[in-house]
Order: sequence, then C-alpha cells, then structure tokens
Amino acid sequence: MEHRALKDVKAKSIFVRIMDIDFDPSGIQAVPISPITFNQPIPEEQQLIPVVFINQRIFSEMDSLQIRGLANKIVPFVAAKVQQAGKENFTELQLDCDWTKSSRDKFFYLLTYLQKLPALKDVLVSSTLRLHQVKNTVTSGIPPVKKVTLMCYNMGNLRQFGSQNSILNQQDLKTYLSGTLRNYPMEMDIALPLFQWFVVFRNNNYIGISKHMNEEDIKDSSLFTQNPNTNLYILKKDLSKANLKKGDVIRFESSNEADLLQTAKFLKGELEGKEHRIIFYHLDQATLANHGNAELQKIIAAF
Repeated sequence: MEHRALKDVKAKSIFVRIMDIDFDPSGIQAVPISPITFNQPIPEEQQLIPVVFINQRIFSEMDSLQIRGLANKIVPFVAAKVQQAGKENFTELQLDCDWTKSSRDKFFYLLTYLQKLPALKDVLVSSTLRLHQVKNTVTSGIPPVKKVTLMCYNMGNLRQFGSQNSILNQQDLKTYLSGTLRNYPMEMDIALPLFQWFVVFRNNNYIGISKHMNEEDIKDSSLFTQNPNTNLYILKKDLSKANLKKGDVIRFESSNEADLLQTAKFLKGELEGKEHRIIFYHLDQATLANHGNAELQKIIAAF
C-alpha cells in the first residue's frame, strides 16, 4: 500500500528516520536509539533521504572533541543503513533537532563539522526547523546549512487539558510565521502532518499518547462517550489493552483536508514563490487510509 501511494503521488524522495541519538541508560554516553532495520529495499524510483533525530539534551555533556567523534560515528552508521535499504548512496542527510538557546551552538558545530567530512563531500546536510525557531532567530540562531525543512505540526500545547488540536493549529501558524517566514534567509522544504494520535488525560492531567488504540475504539459507543462538539472522549470502563482506566479522557487529534488546505494556502502566501518540496509525514497504512491520493494532490496544488 505504501509503495502504491508513493507511485500515485509521484514522490521523488522518501525521508526515512534512521535512528534517534540520546543518552544511554547511564545518562553519560550518546548512543543510537531504535535504529531502523530495512526488511525490503526502498523502491528504485525514490531517492532515500536519511534522517537522524538528535535529542538536544546530549549536547549538555559534550565538548567539541566529543561532537566530532559523534559525527564520525553517524556517517558510517547511516551509510550502512542506506545500503541495507538497497541504495548505493545518498545525496542528502537531514539532522532533526529541536535545539534551544543552550544547545544551539553545539548543534550548529555538529552541522558545520559534518559538512567538512570527506565522506559527505557530495551530500547536502540539511536541518529541520520548528516554528519557534523561525520566529525567534535572535535566540534560536540560523543553522549553518544550505537548506531546512519547516515542520508544520506539533505546534499546540500537547500536555494542556482541553479540546485544542496540538498537531495543526491555524492560529499558532499565523502567530509564528506571519511576516517572519518570508524573511527567513534560506531555501526551505515544508513538512505537513497526515498522522493522528490519542492524547490521554487522567484527572485532567496529561499521562501520554496511547499507541494501543485506533479510531474504531474511539467511535465505539460501548467504550466511549463523546463530549458534544469536541474531540474529547470519556472512557466508560477500563480498557486493559491500552492500560486505560474508566473516567480517562482521550483527546483524538488528526489533520483533516480542510486544515491542510488552509495551511497550504497560508504558506503559499508567506513563501512568496520560493522553491520548496512538500513532505507528508508520515507514511504508513493507517495514515494513508485517511488521506487518499486525490486529497494529497489537492494539497500539493494549493502551493
């Protein structure tokens, strides 16, 4: 199903998370977390763009020598995974990090050093970019790369109880990007959300995102009562498969076609004709079941 969707939408590239980098259990050493294993090759017609997520907290313990050591571990690890995916090489490596003022300089040093490595001589090193990093360039800085991917999702307060949508929020988009995006001094790709999730609250306190629920569960009236005209659902009885208790409140968040089209039209105005790729996040059967090819083509056309 994923292969067919890539073909239908005429995708030229596929961004694949290779691993996260975070502290080991001792909290001392930065190590790969949950690296991907490719069980089948990436389709020949799509270029593979490896993505490495870095938890910005690792930089608190690192000096420049350790950062260079990390860079020299990342590159062969990524190269081996790309070959496992059936590709001989890659032309772009993306580093995903929600850097802050305190971790900014060290992350930027990593980006700069990677671009000097002979193994990446013909590889574009790019970075992700969050909305707050566009608006607050004085504290966030501008990453030392030639290209960024603006992540237009996860913008609301996930942990706050209420019926807001923390995946995609038009008000937050405008607050962060109106008048600032057009002045950002770099080529930029745009990543839009197709995913959905189930945010769990107990006694009005955030306890996490449930990975053991689906839309059928939430629409089952024997399990849940919907708070009228909201995206909040109250659990009527214990749900052991998801480790949930009677009375828990689930906020069901998703990205619908109308919101995605509105986002595309807003961004088109702010980008003012700058060249950009559109990236849809993410690619799996459940996500594709909710967003058909016709919808995706309509969103692409809106740019």
